[in-house]
Amino acid sequence: MAHHNTIKANSYNSLTQRLNIFPQGAPPTELLFKILKILFSEREAKLVSLLPIKSFTDKKAAAIWKLNLSDARIVLSDLADRGILLDYEEEGNTTCVLPPPMAGFLNSFSFDKIFE
Repeated sequence: MAHHNTIKANSYNSLTQRLNIFPQGAPPTELLFKILKILFSEREAKLVSLLPIKSFTDKKAAAIWKLNLSDARIVLSDLADRGILLDYEEEGNTTCVLPPPMAGFLNSFSFDKIFE
């Protein structure tokens, strides 16, 4: 079963590396990994780690993820509903962006879950 832990760690490591592309970044720490595991499923962590830094369309995400558009939209919509991803519609097109990590981005997050 050790291979399952490696896969999970790699998904969250990839997401952390993706977050660290932003100037402010989010240094990899035990606490950050605990937070990411609460916010993202393993699959979501892997998918989000592949997204561009700049805004992107749902069609671009589907192409990057090698998913059909409707499946990509489901993932993007779920992330947006949870406030992890920002999305907006303009002229019939959906554009998304993952906000950069910054001071206060976890203010509404319940840290009690981390230490249960």
